[in-house]
Amino acid sequence: MNGNLLVRRAPGWRPLGAALAATLAVTVTAALAGGTGPARATPPPTTALAVPVGQPDGFAGVSALGQNGTTGGAGGPVVTATNSTDFLEYIDTVGPLVIRVQGTIEITSKQGVRPNKTIIGVGANATIDGGGLDFYRSYNVIVQNLNFTNAEDDAVNVGQESHHIWIDHNRFTGAVDGSVDIVRGADYVTVSWNHFDHADKSMLISHSDGAASTDIGHLKVSIHHNFFDNSRQRHPRVRFGEPVHVYNNYFLGNELYAVASTENAGVLVEGNYFENVPYPLYSASGYADSGPGRAVQRNNIFVNSGVPETAGSVVEPRTYYAYQLDAPAGVPASVRAGAGTGRISG
Repeated sequence: MNGNLLVRRAPGWRPLGAALAATLAVTVTAALAGGTGPARATPPPTTALAVPVGQPDGFAGVSALGQNGTTGGAGGPVVTATNSTDFLEYIDTVGPLVIRVQGTIEITSKQGVRPNKTIIGVGANATIDGGGLDFYRSYNVIVQNLNFTNAEDDAVNVGQESHHIWIDHNRFTGAVDGSVDIVRGADYVTVSWNHFDHADKSMLISHSDGAASTDIGHLKVSIHHNFFDNSRQRHPRVRFGEPVHVYNNYFLGNELYAVASTENAGVLVEGNYFENVPYPLYSASGYADSGPGRAVQRNNIFVNSGVPETAGSVVEPRTYYAYQLDAPAGVPASVRAGAGTGRISG
């Protein structure tokens, strides 16, 4: 076996790289430290420090689909990636893992992330450049405190029935396509405290008008305390999903529009602050080639902005989770101070 630990992965066995093998070996050694006598409980090694990532709220915190909320890599080893080779190995490893990202990791395309991972940047400058993260039937993943720059496709794609994904305290800029896409039957996702910095297509929920068979009954998403900073569109653009809960976000200078509910989606927009946004909300008229959706707006502030378009009723998010709504007048200050990288400890 050439000294490598092995992880089960269909159809065969896969060797771990030296960095992760060494981390796991420390854990195994500690567990076997009792000698040849009867097995006994051993406390975790003191080197496996807890990472203060907080607790997800909104849909990522809901117990459903066999998940008790979103815990990420809790309970697994803590590793640090400083280069793309180690980073790609870690996100493709089976089992829980806390992955600390340090410096700039340059990748291409969209790279798959296996379940039960926490991916968290160290400091304010940890960066994923050139590529993005892809979730395909993945679950229980936390992505925090990362700068996503210049993605050649999507920066984060939550797709193909993935669920319990928490995207929190990141910064997105320069993606060729979407900053965050949530599509193809994904569910129980929270997007919170992110800075969409002059992005073009910020967030798409459901990829196509023809996706009714996979998306109706899914795409439950919470979007709160994000700074949509002169980003142009899709904050979000929604098809089919319900409820999509958009609350306490700061929308500033969104050239095309802020929120669009289409194809009978159900979107609740509340407690947000819209400034210099000509089209805060589309719903009854649909958008582009997509048919009309449903949208309720309440308790929002509109400054030098257009009139929101509402239609129909929406399932209340409170039927799934409790939440405390901040006063919308204070949203610009709190979001400017708290959204993006460097606000939490990695």
